[in-house]
Amino acid sequence: MGAMTSHTESMALPETLFKDLLIFFGALLSGYFGARLVLRLVVRWARHTSTNLDDVVLRHLRQPLSVLIPLIVLRTVQHAIHFPPTFRETFLSVYAILLIIVLAWLFLRANRAIEEHVKNRFDLSQGDNLQARAIHTQISTLKNIVGFVVVLVAAASILMTFERVRQLGLSLLASAGVAGIVIGFAAQRSIATLLAGIQLALTQPIRIDDVVIVENEWGRIEEITLTYVVVRIWDLRRLVVPITYFIDKPFQNWTRKSAEILGTVNFYTDYTISVDEVRAELERLVSSSDLWDRKVCGLQVTDTSERTMTLRALVSASDSGKAWDLRCLVREKLVAFISKRWPESLPRTRAEIEGGLNPRAQAAATPPSSTTPAAIPS
Repeated sequence: MGAMTSHTESMALPETLFKDLLIFFGALLSGYFGARLVLRLVVRWARHTSTNLDDVVLRHLRQPLSVLIPLIVLRTVQHAIHFPPTFRETFLSVYAILLIIVLAWLFLRANRAIEEHVKNRFDLSQGDNLQARAIHTQISTLKNIVGFVVVLVAAASILMTFERVRQLGLSLLASAGVAGIVIGFAAQRSIATLLAGIQLALTQPIRIDDVVIVENEWGRIEEITLTYVVVRIWDLRRLVVPITYFIDKPFQNWTRKSAEILGTVNFYTDYTISVDEVRAELERLVSSSDLWDRKVCGLQVTDTSERTMTLRALVSASDSGKAWDLRCLVREKLVAFISKRWPESLPRTRAEIEGGLNPRAQAAATPPSSTTPAAIPS
């Protein structure tokens, strides 16, 4: 009788195991294909809408949702699966870890989708892009902060799923004060860097695409992270600067309020030049150039010395790049104009000799002939 009972149980065990595996994989497959079908229908619907927000969100969230929905379906039917107690505990632990990872993945992709949507609304290629640069800076910094917090919370949640780690954490609560002090000193620079990144996002001394002078280098802000800032220098080099630099040290920001800027060109000429004609030529020159913003154009005598006088041409442009090109154009054309019109007014050194040279000095200054010996007149 006992043999027949054991034989019946051994026959029932494979049937139960087969049923449990069928429910398990059926839930995963149905959830996966159901998610794909629903997402495909939603994508088709999103293509006919006027806004691109749903397109951006679906493009970023499609993959994590394709994994999250099967896990949710599996969770709803897990009570119908009769796993052995030891295997069931392992299954629940693995399921919790996978769910935490997928949720963190979903939040990170949603964070990136929001960043992309906001940046698409504010174009940096426009001429007056002050608001766009401010928004790009804030959203980039906030995206990094949110990503850091999501990863930190996910890692802590995964560690807390293990019983030994949880017990270790409870045992360390008694010495939390000392541990907090030690960790505070060890992470002082990291915390300061994080706070500097948050302060930079709120106060915005720099923004994405700002023109700055850092370490005597001219460039544009290309990237702002939680720990460093990348400056694209004019010759396409990249200057990587700690983010605390822009909090602790002075620097030049040429586009803090607007991109407009004044450019100067200095000329050193003789006193005999006609300043009015040079001024008229400067006005004619900048008026025919698209680089000038039609606001500031002037020529002044800013300095004089015993040999020359200094003429300063002051012109304005809509941004620093155009101002540089305009300065080069003014310098080149005005030098050519002065050289052609008043070649005698270019800087020169004068020397006047009164009474002429005495005979001996004149003979010394005259080279002897190769055929006739030099003679000193009496």
